[in-house]
Amino acid sequence: MNLKPYLDFTTDIAYRAGRITLGYFNVGVRPDYKADDTPVTAADRAAETFIRGEIEKAYPAHAILGEEFGESLRLPGSEAAPASASCRWIIDPIDGTKSFMRGVPLYGVLIGLEIEGIVRVGAAYFPGTDEMLCAAEGEGAWWNGRRAYVSQETSLKRACVCYTSLHGFEQNNRAAAWERIQKAAYMVRGWSDAYGYLAVATGRAEAMLDPAMKVWDCGPFPVIFKEAGGYFGSWDGREGHLHEEALACNPALLPEMLALIKG
Repeated sequence: MNLKPYLDFTTDIAYRAGRITLGYFNVGVRPDYKADDTPVTAADRAAETFIRGEIEKAYPAHAILGEEFGESLRLPGSEAAPASASCRWIIDPIDGTKSFMRGVPLYGVLIGLEIEGIVRVGAAYFPGTDEMLCAAEGEGAWWNGRRAYVSQETSLKRACVCYTSLHGFEQNNRAAAWERIQKAAYMVRGWSDAYGYLAVATGRAEAMLDPAMKVWDCGPFPVIFKEAGGYFGSWDGREGHLHEEALACNPALLPEMLALIKG
């Protein structure tokens, strides 16, 4: 399958959606709060509406799963929305809304394309820093037009480990694992949400982990890390985006990370 047209399309709509979010950025936009107490803004809704519209025009038979508007499948004469559709787009219009609404530029627009249940195309665009990270199976991973690769560091003693929330480790019974990891690492930094995964995929950090992860929070990352030579998956070594937790690192550090998690 030639995935290059999908890659070009995905990077284009991620970029254009990101530019939409900048119109709302750092201007005092006020959030609403969803049932789970997470924020949503007019920028989230506007960006997802745009992305969905572009996908529906270009690929009307594809399923779409987005953080703000759920799952849908548009077919002529059909209202069905089977999750088993062979192609499904996974959208997070703003990953890092808490950062966004505080004027912190480390937020991203995430779009992944599953084909037969495997993410084969993905783009993560960071409007606040103008960084595009994208990949398609067999096409490599790219960071603003140059190849992206994970770090070659072989020891946590010289590694940078990123995280999103210290409270998250406690809330998900992962505090002990995190304590072991942060003690073993050379440095830890709260470069949170998608930006931490960007840092790992481009070799600027060695590992990123989240004890809780929604599917739309990591849609593009399986293929990005595969093409960048890294690992993205669960805390027990299973690759993929459907494990409700996430660990990303270079392959040299994976055994050490998994051992520390297991304890």
